[in-house]
Amino acid sequence: MRVTDTDVIIVGAGPAGLMLAGELGLAGVRPVALERHAEPRDTPKASGIGGQILHLLRYRGMLDRFEAAGSDPHPPPRFPFGGMHVDLRHLVDPPMQAVAIAQVDTERVLAERAAELGADIRRGHDVVGVSQDEAAVTVDVRGPDGTYRVTARYLVGCDGGRSRIRDLAGIPFPGTTYPEVNRVGHVAVPDSVIVFDNGDIEAPGLGRIRAGFTRTDRGVFAYAVTRDGMFLSTTEDESAEYDDDQPMTLTELGDSVRRVLGADLPLGDPIRLSRFTFKDRQAQRYRDGRILLAGDAAHLLPATGVSLNLGMLDSVNLAWKLAADMHGWAPTGLLDTYHDERHFAGARALLQTRAQVALRRGDDPAAEALREVFQELLVDESALRRVGALIAGADIRYPQPGSNDRTLAGTFAPDLALRTDEGASSVAELMRTARPVFLDLADRPDLREIARDWQHRIDIISATTDHRPADALLIRPDAHIAWAATIDEPADTVTSALREALTVWFGAPVKSTVPNIR
Repeated sequence: MRVTDTDVIIVGAGPAGLMLAGELGLAGVRPVALERHAEPRDTPKASGIGGQILHLLRYRGMLDRFEAAGSDPHPPPRFPFGGMHVDLRHLVDPPMQAVAIAQVDTERVLAERAAELGADIRRGHDVVGVSQDEAAVTVDVRGPDGTYRVTARYLVGCDGGRSRIRDLAGIPFPGTTYPEVNRVGHVAVPDSVIVFDNGDIEAPGLGRIRAGFTRTDRGVFAYAVTRDGMFLSTTEDESAEYDDDQPMTLTELGDSVRRVLGADLPLGDPIRLSRFTFKDRQAQRYRDGRILLAGDAAHLLPATGVSLNLGMLDSVNLAWKLAADMHGWAPTGLLDTYHDERHFAGARALLQTRAQVALRRGDDPAAEALREVFQELLVDESALRRVGALIAGADIRYPQPGSNDRTLAGTFAPDLALRTDEGASSVAELMRTARPVFLDLADRPDLREIARDWQHRIDIISATTDHRPADALLIRPDAHIAWAATIDEPADTVTSALREALTVWFGAPVKSTVPNIR
């Protein structure tokens, strides 16, 4: 086999690329991340992280870092959805939550974590050519000191919606670009704007404006008063293409507000300004030989607050599978499940963001009726929870070989409080190291004995819990359940299914007498 310079090349040091670098380092893999920009970009983009990625970050013991770096670790769970709001504030345990943190700070925290785990992050290094064969990927790079070449077993394109890696690999990126521009600002509230107790505002020349969304025949205006200012946004139909790296000005935002509302709205000093367009695209495939895609290179969504979180979860799913291949124990087809699972998750995200397009873009009586009916449905808690879980990505259930809908297989592992011989623990604590876990919750020595043949790859844990969802759980490094033993299921059925799941996900067994049971 050809000797390579590194294990995995990551092109792009945005959230998806940096998350992948950290996860690979945690799994003992050497990544090199190549970023064409010489310095981290400070152009305002995403203003928070939320949904299922928060649970994963907590399982990795990283969530407190993001909360400390953000402007608000626990903002009220009220989220825009198709020109309306999904308000989860009255739920005790809302299925969708967020941390208010600027993308530049998210990237800084992820970069620090990746560097701690040994990642080589090279800024100002632009990929100019890629080739691959059966053994490796070769990349030509233009860096600050000239051109050079690096080879690796795999390359992952995390280089955004205009991905050069995707283009070089010849992967189609079908979809739609909507003729609309969205401008978002977080600004101070000037003295000339009156803020009422219910969140409404009043401004000279405009009168009183209700909190939330205001639709006119020229576009949509929305705002919400915060503890440190006011978030506002406009949506207008435009066909213009904007450079993502060209900052938006306060004047541009104010001009847009005037066009939509028909009068000027006084704006205080800007805290954050950004502009974006909506695209609905998904890569036809997430893998081409030894080249893979993650993040915006794989999917663009026509709504806010989803893409960044979806891309980071792509990286978590991919990292442990790449590591299994690098360490030599990946079963046949394991890496192909990355496309299967994350293309499925991306399609699910596209489903709900396309629904948002239908809700927000219609301006005839039928569209108004659709929005009214939708808001009425969200009065019911069950419907509210379902939509909240859809936004969060918490409803994803990966299809699992040999499983059925009666088990937990394919779902995200719940954070059970555990009691072990070593004291109190939890599923979240078990996932800190990103190793697979066989969790025996019913004192099943027959199942532990089977799992021992994989003990060099998985941790075997015996524990009890107050609300046992299954006799045993086999949990993958990405915290998804690969297999679950239904309570009171026949023993022979359980043992054969466990052997199959262990083999499918963690390769051939290796007989050993060295215990790895806790």
